[in-house]
Amino acid sequence: MRESTLQLLEEMQVNEKTDSEIYTRLARRVGGENGEVLRRMASDEARHCEVWGRYTGKKAEPKRFKVFLYSVFGWIFGLTFVINLLESGEDGAGKRYAGLIEDVPEARGIMEEEEIHERRLAEMVDEERLKYIGSMVLGLNDALVELTGALAGFTLALGSNDTVGLAGFITGVSATLSMAASEYLAKKAEPGEKHPFKAAVYTGIAYMITVALLLLPYGVFSSPYVALLFCLFNAGCIICLFTFFVAVVRRESFRPQFVEMLSISFGVAAVSFFIGWAAKTWMGIDM
Repeated sequence: MRESTLQLLEEMQVNEKTDSEIYTRLARRVGGENGEVLRRMASDEARHCEVWGRYTGKKAEPKRFKVFLYSVFGWIFGLTFVINLLESGEDGAGKRYAGLIEDVPEARGIMEEEEIHERRLAEMVDEERLKYIGSMVLGLNDALVELTGALAGFTLALGSNDTVGLAGFITGVSATLSMAASEYLAKKAEPGEKHPFKAAVYTGIAYMITVALLLLPYGVFSSPYVALLFCLFNAGCIICLFTFFVAVVRRESFRPQFVEMLSISFGVAAVSFFIGWAAKTWMGIDM
């Protein structure tokens, strides 16, 4: 057997072992019918690993960090997120199996089973938090745009971390309640919407978490400008993380959404910072 083929088999053997561990952990957490499907898939992946092991002559160990990371993803972001990540991996595996059919006869059967796995994973995508993703996007987008802009303006106009933090907290709490109430009324007015309160809760939670993370630097650093810098850094991290989550669960492109959201949030912050500077310089406002 060619060296390149043997290396590929070793890589796939490790991947099968890793996927088997991930499916097993997800099955324990999910339970029910989905849990049983995941257990069967874990068993299939373990068997695939044994097939490749007969060719490599090696015993595979799973990628522990990947197993841990996917387990954390499942706990934080939910089953749908992990399923879509796993499914994207199955797509790549299918191409590699196709290239092995001539050298490894079992590859065709394994490839067919992986296609079945992909269909089974797709059938599981049904999660409450996914139904309210629009509400979460609304809350997070609004918090990022409004609060980064407000904090940038407050930082230059007020110049004190305590004052900026207090003003930001009051603004954030008021805006959270306002956004949650608006989302409740908007969903209630939609035909067929049965849970407007849940939509409001998801909006409020997304908004309040964002507010807390943006205000955190003002309680840690003494310089308001350093705090603003880390506030913007936190905003960028939030945008990156949430855009990645949305891109995975909706199977959309990550980069355009990330660039658009980052540009809007930071653009508003820059304009607000200029307004704060203008208020302090031209209007003589100084605190």
